[in-house]
Amino acid sequence: MSDVTTVSAKLRDRVGKGSARAARRAGMVPAVIYGNKQPALGIELEARVIRKIIHEPGIFSRLLDIDVDGKAITVLTRDIQFHPVSDEALHFDFLRVSKSSTISVAIGVEFINEDKCPGLRIGGVLNVVRHEVELNCPANAIPEKITVDLEGVKVGDSIHISSIALPEGVEPTITDRDFTVATLQSPGGGVKNEDDEDEAAEGETEE
Repeated sequence: MSDVTTVSAKLRDRVGKGSARAARRAGMVPAVIYGNKQPALGIELEARVIRKIIHEPGIFSRLLDIDVDGKAITVLTRDIQFHPVSDEALHFDFLRVSKSSTISVAIGVEFINEDKCPGLRIGGVLNVVRHEVELNCPANAIPEKITVDLEGVKVGDSIHISSIALPEGVEPTITDRDFTVATLQSPGGGVKNEDDEDEAAEGETEE
């Protein structure tokens, strides 16, 4: 489970491009908090503080507690607008969530035990079809990653979502097929795209 980070913010007196530019000149980054059937809330975050957070792994899959005038609001980062040249953050969209709710989050995939993988040891190539998997997770128990164990995987094997152990209460958002996360191909076997792999997976489940 990912940790919850607390960030201080202050309400924005005004909204609009002029107000946003003024906030950035003052070392702040404008943002909006929306969702959970409540009115949208315009805020400002200190650029120096938020800059550190956005470069940490999993910014889109971790909860933040934003302290606005002494009141903590739990949010999930949904969008970050960056400057096209400087790559500085220009604006944030935060989704207001309840820690008891279930939310859809893209979670990164980690592969372990490459040294125990027979297919890789004879020169096979791991073709990662999905570097992230969209999962429905309890808001208070979002996994930092999901782990694929390559021990025993041979050339020609496909790794489907059903073979990956997911934390309790976590389920894929795709429920109509056992989709492919990765394949182990022979050297020079070519690389298939995600649609090809998903079609192959569907064919396997229909047989």
